[in-house]
Amino acid sequence: MRMRDPPLARRRTRPGTHLTHHGPVRLEAITWDRLGDLLAERLLELEPADGSPWPRIAFDGAPAARPRDLAERVAEALRVRGRPSLVVGTEGFLRPASLRLEYGRQDVEAYYNAWYDTGALWREVFGPLEPGGDGRVLPDLWDPATDRATRSSHVPLPPGGFLLLHGPFLLRHWFPFDLSVHLLLSPGALRRHTPEAEHWTLPAFERYEHETDPAGSADVLVRADDPRHPAWNG
Repeated sequence: MRMRDPPLARRRTRPGTHLTHHGPVRLEAITWDRLGDLLAERLLELEPADGSPWPRIAFDGAPAARPRDLAERVAEALRVRGRPSLVVGTEGFLRPASLRLEYGRQDVEAYYNAWYDTGALWREVFGPLEPGGDGRVLPDLWDPATDRATRSSHVPLPPGGFLLLHGPFLLRHWFPFDLSVHLLLSPGALRRHTPEAEHWTLPAFERYEHETDPAGSADVLVRADDPRHPAWNG
């Protein structure tokens, strides 16, 4: 009987590499400050393939990987280089609790497929940044703490400004990103860095890895198992 292949994250690889569905990826140690600077420099040379004047960047990762921190670090690096940006988090586009929690507070299928209002993200974030759009982006829509609309005003992003969108599961929705960054956590690190009350979400990230292979499909891969010592694929 043929043995099943082990999950990607559990296969043996050489130190400094990560195995994706496309093969091993070599990773190099770097500091967060240096990473923010190098990503900003790379973005300055980025030209959207569809002709939009607004490059759209994904910072994809589980909450435990803290993709927001890297997005904000890159935003600051862009600011000192004279380029505007807007950091938007998908946690501001959660669906109302009545929809999000329809099947209970710990339903993995709902967390994976129904928690985030992807339609609103298309309409309020990506739509205004299409070629011919007006650049007016809604930074958030729903406050999960109050379970009410935030009533935030649209924010004008000038031509040449960058959208820096952070959150989980970003690479499975066909969003029109011009560059994607995936913050990788091994299964062990993901469990360690995720609060115990949220461990029920872990199967959703295992499914995401299996179905989407974000580490292999992202343009930039950052390993964040040890928050003090990140590594990336350069």
